[in-house]
Amino acid sequence: MHTVRLNLAFLSTKSVPTLFWSSPKPLNFRPRATTFLFLVTGLTIFGLGEALIINAGLGVSPWTVLAQGVSKVAGWTIGLSTFVVSVAVLLAWVPLKQSPGIGTVANAIIISLTLEYSLAYLPSPEGVVLQTAQVVIGVLIVGIGSAIYLVANLGPGPRDGLMTGLQRVTGFPIGWVRGSLEVAVVAAGWLLGGVVGLGTVLFALLIGPAVSASLYGFQQMFGKESQ
Repeated sequence: MHTVRLNLAFLSTKSVPTLFWSSPKPLNFRPRATTFLFLVTGLTIFGLGEALIINAGLGVSPWTVLAQGVSKVAGWTIGLSTFVVSVAVLLAWVPLKQSPGIGTVANAIIISLTLEYSLAYLPSPEGVVLQTAQVVIGVLIVGIGSAIYLVANLGPGPRDGLMTGLQRVTGFPIGWVRGSLEVAVVAAGWLLGGVVGLGTVLFALLIGPAVSASLYGFQQMFGKESQ
């Protein structure tokens, strides 16, 4: 029983730790080179994980499902719907008192560029077993990338900012907050008419634990106290 508690300790992670590459504040336009390097590295890893999930061909991400649903109900293009959803998420930051930073902008730019230039070089497996394995690997990689760039503390992306803001307000563990968000988004998108695949469900269920485990692992490795 003791071993199980030890192995699942990461599920109780409630904050983003402060490590050697962390910025002292999110709104920092002159970060140290180390901090900026980790920000870029984390976002690039995040993008590679997302690209693996896309190439697996088992369904789009939960937030894309929501955008599809909004598109069908409102009669908008998927691009416009995605933009509206992103704006709505950013507006939700206001009552949560979240602080943006250069990482908020870099999130969109670097992940988009990584997707643009990596999709053609990553595997597109055939067969549900290999596709499922690639989705799981992709989610784990997204979790690692998320943790690296969140620890940099230069401002989260829209959805990660919603996650950290809700965590601070509710006091619940990060993994539970992120998982609940993704499941709620999938459910809302599906009810609005979005298409849900096996990869979508796996992402929704696994991304919370993946981010939480990565944050916990980095904190254990580098030994500093959380914020």
